[in-house]
Amino acid sequence: MTKLLQFILYPLALCYGLAMQIRNWLFDLHILPSFKSETPVISIGNLTFGGTGKTPHIEYLVRLLSPAYSIATLSRGYGRKSRGFILASMPSNVSEIGDEPLQYLNKFANINVAVDERRKRGIQLLLENHPELKVILLDDAFQHRYVKPGLSILLTDYHRLYSEDFILPSGTLREFRRGASRANIIIITKTPKIFSPITRRRIVEDLRPGAHQKVFFSYIHYLDPVSVFNPGTLVFPAKTSIILLFTGIANDYPLREHLARMCRELVVVKYADHHLYTLSEIRELTRKFNDLPTQKKVLVTTEKDVMRLKSPELRTNLGNLPLFYVPMEIDFHGTDKEHFDNEILAYVEKNQRDDRVS
Repeated sequence: MTKLLQFILYPLALCYGLAMQIRNWLFDLHILPSFKSETPVISIGNLTFGGTGKTPHIEYLVRLLSPAYSIATLSRGYGRKSRGFILASMPSNVSEIGDEPLQYLNKFANINVAVDERRKRGIQLLLENHPELKVILLDDAFQHRYVKPGLSILLTDYHRLYSEDFILPSGTLREFRRGASRANIIIITKTPKIFSPITRRRIVEDLRPGAHQKVFFSYIHYLDPVSVFNPGTLVFPAKTSIILLFTGIANDYPLREHLARMCRELVVVKYADHHLYTLSEIRELTRKFNDLPTQKKVLVTTEKDVMRLKSPELRTNLGNLPLFYVPMEIDFHGTDKEHFDNEILAYVEKNQRDDRVS
């Protein structure tokens, strides 16, 4: 967005920001109620629209906590066609619960996955169905103030810090920057793997965290590509001339940079975030792939997009193609991992009412 357009849209942005600020004041003054669960609740969210890496950070917390605690994830279920509370099970699909919860369900057999646009109700029903739960992870709930989490984690993209962004529609902020003060932990995501202490200090100074806030820096770790239809048998070719990447996520630039180093040419087809693929679009992708002028070519997408390709109709049209997804995890720089893990574990342990599950 150009600076001129940002200037033109500023009056609208100011009105939107003031409306959000009034809403926040109503919660701060307890005129609007916030529910706080006795069971530890950790919220992960952001100030911006667009991807800051919430899904891999939720998965990091699942891996950290699930060996010792019975946990659940609770999401709104963005893009689903259903309404209300749903406790997911293996027959669940993307139309019923959304792509991110479906990804959690497919990856982690030892956790509970639920969706509900009303998070308070979702927490209460989760605990009714599973009273043994020790931790609930709220996905994308920073602005959902009807629930007050015990620990709030705010993510901000290294390439677009909230301190450098503007309120909608001049920028991508959902509320004024001062809203960041509600977070207990701030994580700068998608940082380079080689990261200088000088840059770190500059960012912390720019964000100006409060005395009650801890700041950590994470980066993306991409794993080896996995075949969508033949995992374990079809291996990603060592020498690839062309990769056709298609994505329906908010920010795919880190994956583009990663894949560009693995091929001679990267062809990108971009769809909107949480895009539900149609048969005609899959056929067009197939045609585009077949027209690429080489035999050394593969199709690549994201793990989240795979969740939206599970219908038999779409799989039939893709099944004969070398389609891969790239798993990703997050890690932390230096001693941040130890300190972050300790913060999370200390909060959960301190707020347990019963003994940990075995």
